[in-house]
Amino acid sequence: MKLICIGRNYAAHIEELKNERPDEPVVFIKPDSSILPKEQDFYIPEFSNDIHYEVEVLVKINKVGKHISEQFAHKYYDEIGLGIDFTARDLQAKLKEKGLPWEKAKGFDGSAVVGKWMPKSMYENVDKLGFSLLKNGEKVQNGNTSLMLWKIDELIAHVSTYFMLKKGDILFTGTPAGVGKVSPNDYLSGRLEGEKMFEINVR
Repeated sequence: MKLICIGRNYAAHIEELKNERPDEPVVFIKPDSSILPKEQDFYIPEFSNDIHYEVEVLVKINKVGKHISEQFAHKYYDEIGLGIDFTARDLQAKLKEKGLPWEKAKGFDGSAVVGKWMPKSMYENVDKLGFSLLKNGEKVQNGNTSLMLWKIDELIAHVSTYFMLKKGDILFTGTPAGVGKVSPNDYLSGRLEGEKMFEINVR
């Protein structure tokens, strides 16, 4: 099982980090060891002083697929979720400066929060899902999948060109603007279409 993550998929987030707008989806992988175990707190790693939260809509792949056509991509998932792509922003900046891969900043242990899963059939349109992240009760990120540069089916078609998708793989679809630093004793909770999908204590 792998976590396939999309970067720079919301224009406002690209602007807030002063990144260049890509011509195609930015793709990176998190290992399965990056998934934070259920009911476990998130511990800030000792190698970073600037861990950022990034709330994202998640898609769980339900069957094997390769070179999937966009028109058939909807058949490869039937569950939608919400999660966090924790990022060591200080380490990522150093790696980017040297033109090196991001894995140490993105794929460290516990860096992927995967909330509960909901049937796709619950939602009228997966391309119009509202979601948010609250930090200590205050809304810090607010997004909608309608604002994605590349929609879910487009992403599945794109990534399946390079990686065979397997049952249980998780697609992180990108984060909206509003990312920021976490500190010990922070409490994070994520909502999808108004329903709480996860809650995390930071240590």
